[in-house]
Amino acid sequence: MSLDRRGFLRLSAMLAMSTAVSGCVEHGRLIGTIASALTPSPTFPEDEPALSADDHAVLCRLTYGPSLDDRRRMAAIGRLAWIEEQLAPESLDDSATDVLLSAYPSLRMSASDLIDLSDKLFDEQDRLTVPTELRQATLMRRLTSRRQLYERTVEFWTDHFSISVDKGDCCYFKTVDDRDVIRRHAFGRFSDLLSASAHSPAMLVYLDNQANRSGAPNENYARELMELHTLGIDGGYSQGDVEELARCLTGWTVKDHFWRGQFRFDSRLHDAGIKRLLGRTLEPRGEEEGEIVLGLLAKHPSTARHLARKLARRFLRDDPPADLVERTARAFESSRGDLRLTLRMLLLDGQGARRPKIKRPLDFVLSSLRQLQARVQDARSLLDPLARMGHLPFAWPTPDGFPDTAEPWMTTLIPRWQFAVSLARGELAGVCLPIEGLLDAGSGLPGALRLTADLLFGSSSLSGVSDQMVRALGEVNVRDEHEALQLAVAAWLGSEAFQWH
Repeated sequence: MSLDRRGFLRLSAMLAMSTAVSGCVEHGRLIGTIASALTPSPTFPEDEPALSADDHAVLCRLTYGPSLDDRRRMAAIGRLAWIEEQLAPESLDDSATDVLLSAYPSLRMSASDLIDLSDKLFDEQDRLTVPTELRQATLMRRLTSRRQLYERTVEFWTDHFSISVDKGDCCYFKTVDDRDVIRRHAFGRFSDLLSASAHSPAMLVYLDNQANRSGAPNENYARELMELHTLGIDGGYSQGDVEELARCLTGWTVKDHFWRGQFRFDSRLHDAGIKRLLGRTLEPRGEEEGEIVLGLLAKHPSTARHLARKLARRFLRDDPPADLVERTARAFESSRGDLRLTLRMLLLDGQGARRPKIKRPLDFVLSSLRQLQARVQDARSLLDPLARMGHLPFAWPTPDGFPDTAEPWMTTLIPRWQFAVSLARGELAGVCLPIEGLLDAGSGLPGALRLTADLLFGSSSLSGVSDQMVRALGEVNVRDEHEALQLAVAAWLGSEAFQWH
């Protein structure tokens, strides 16, 4: 939906007010101090302590927007215990989310069955149903799961081992890759995750290794394996190393007949010569050559530093300090690539280094829904807004994954406004925002505004945010309290303060 002129002018006026309120925060980016200083939210028991601004900021970073349950849990057990609990997702009952996922049968199918499901006997193949279900399920997991840090970590590794469903059979294979590679190994050992990815038909097809054969090598996967997945662009390897790695990986391909979509090693396509890379000589050993090199890459010091830098950038700040990166790399090496222990060290030791990060569009959309306690019955209505913002899951066209720093996302303001207005007005099919519930809980507009500000920005605050919104609403022509609260919600969601976490 496009903003009409009347709605645009109203929202612009409200955004101007919101920006003025947040202007006293450094560079207008710290959201932890923007909220109502009035009475506690009526949804909180009187004996339950409010969260500090710092605790709220931690929740904003490590979840897809703190729900009331997240806030209550952290208030009850404390920040460190909450992080430890999230680092053990198997201890958290997620059966409610599992029930929701039962609506997406393709999640449990093999690649061969997914292809059969999509095969139309007399028409072209259906290349939309399978990736659409995967996207919907991904959004529902991130919206509803109690295992928020695990979902955040899954997203990190999805970007690290990025695969676009728009290329070839990846539209079918990515569902299996998501289940058996990323989600299975996100809190395991990096060596296992790397090996699973290297054997993933989705990755082999996406980076053309199924076309890598003796006498006609294709270096695409070998290059990205070193540059993106392990050593990093400055990791100390040469073009000669890439060429030799590509030779090691000849014959790593995908079945295209019986059991289509499974990994296979075809010795007929393998280069049987001696290889020399990373200072080592590899005698001919067939498929084992690739396995040996994967092991070398997984435990290489450059890999530890590359992964530590990326993890710190995702979870703490765009420009992580060198000493923190080095400590994280040492934790990775000393734990033999244990991803859970590495992340634990980063989160517990690095909280003082945390700085505001811009919300990527998906973070913005999901935090809007989770923090306002929206009910989402059908995630399909979220796909078009995310596509307009450039953040449709599994659609990034290059293997470097969706950008992780602020600059690439600074041009998405208008579609964010459009989403905020559509959400506030109840125009997203299958999505219900509790406007009437907020008005009832707040016993009218002033209380509802205080409650909404608290939900969006936390409870420790600049004073008078909701009072200023009341005054601003008095200066525009609104029909009733319902419309006034809709306009306030859209303004706060579109404000600069809500774009950062």
